[in-house]
Amino acid sequence: MPELPEVEVTRQSFAERIFGAQVTGASLGKPLRWPLGVAPEALRDQVVGAVTRRGKYLWLPLEAPTAARGGLLLHLGMSGSLSFAPALPPAGAHDHFELHTSQGTLRLTDPRRFGAVLWSSSQAEGLAGKLLSTLGVEPFDAAFTAGYLHGLLHGRRVAIKQALLAGDIVVGVGNIYASEALFQAGIDPRTPSYRVSLARCERLVEAVRGTLTRALALGGSTLRDFRDTHGMGGEFQLQAQVYDREGLPCPRCCTAVKRLVQGQRSTYFCPRCQKR
Repeated sequence: MPELPEVEVTRQSFAERIFGAQVTGASLGKPLRWPLGVAPEALRDQVVGAVTRRGKYLWLPLEAPTAARGGLLLHLGMSGSLSFAPALPPAGAHDHFELHTSQGTLRLTDPRRFGAVLWSSSQAEGLAGKLLSTLGVEPFDAAFTAGYLHGLLHGRRVAIKQALLAGDIVVGVGNIYASEALFQAGIDPRTPSYRVSLARCERLVEAVRGTLTRALALGGSTLRDFRDTHGMGGEFQLQAQVYDREGLPCPRCCTAVKRLVQGQRSTYFCPRCQKR
């Protein structure tokens, strides 16, 4: 699933190119998770503003003097990707939304159709507001501190890796990045959340930010089909320390990396370097 690094890399790959473009039309393919929420022709003649990201969602603001202001909230789902170019090949079976503009066509491709494109009058209203209101802080926000993390982990008995993946404390720390951050912080992924001390939270905040920073620099991770709007894949997975390295030596102590399943997701860790 595309996580924060992949979504941010996607945003960066087309945000400047689509800024200021006038919408000339929109077309829909097979239904996605939610309906668009507006007739496609209602988007015509609106102008695309500055594309932003919140967690794993992208917001495309749309403005027009003769129409109500609003925007499109996009989610890539489990296997989605965006393309943006002056000309694209004819839409295929897995291409489910196209926004045609004076500067190119933005296309959502999603084989599993868990992605979404929905119109809302603002990020705080309608379905968009409901979806975004449940999200935790951004990992690079000043609000994401050891004290903040420690306070929200207090009383939670769920394993720390599950708490990171939930998204209501901090957004965008997906499966790969949670495993890597916990390794960097020296915390066993099975540790109950309430047992993570303030000092360990300090290490974990730093590890989350450091891991995501490296992932952004490497274009995110491509395990199957992630591509940015230029068609480029990520390379973070090639430099992972523990993720997908079951049985291989830990880069710190040479102990064999172990794998376990938490919440139907694979977790990788070093049983020697990571303590409960």
